[in-house]
Amino acid sequence: MHDIPRLVTLLHDPTIKKRRKAAVELGKSGNSSVVSFLGEALSDPHPGVRSDIVLSLGRIGDTAAVPYLIASLGDDEPSVRVAVIAALARLKDRSAVDALISCLQDKDAEVRAAAAETLGRLGYYWAVGPLRLLWWDIFSDVRESADRAIIRILK
Repeated sequence: MHDIPRLVTLLHDPTIKKRRKAAVELGKSGNSSVVSFLGEALSDPHPGVRSDIVLSLGRIGDTAAVPYLIASLGDDEPSVRVAVIAALARLKDRSAVDALISCLQDKDAEVRAAAAETLGRLGYYWAVGPLRLLWWDIFSDVRESADRAIIRILK
């Protein structure tokens, strides 16, 4: 059993390790009531904590997390943006598609590739045009992700 009030309090602990552990445990709880607490904690100064929080929001599976996740696509840290994309992939919420399409223009290649893969898994046809633009990306991983995504969507 998870002690939700204690874990929520630990989200604000001065120790990074404790904040990360609290975020992970709250995600494991599967309790939708913690979505707002996790969402508010996304302002944490440590990117590892923010990544754990967004992954936990995806793990909980409540679409109430989508607005918090979409806002976190603007995070300065590429690893956090990649984690957000992974969380959005788990939630499969249609309202995130436009934000994911915007990620295809991210300055970080890993973010672009992750967004392409996720759009392919979600299967929304209107993503094909923006995905085709990645065929000319300078990174082969991004081009290959876009190609796989398009093939998956058009099947």
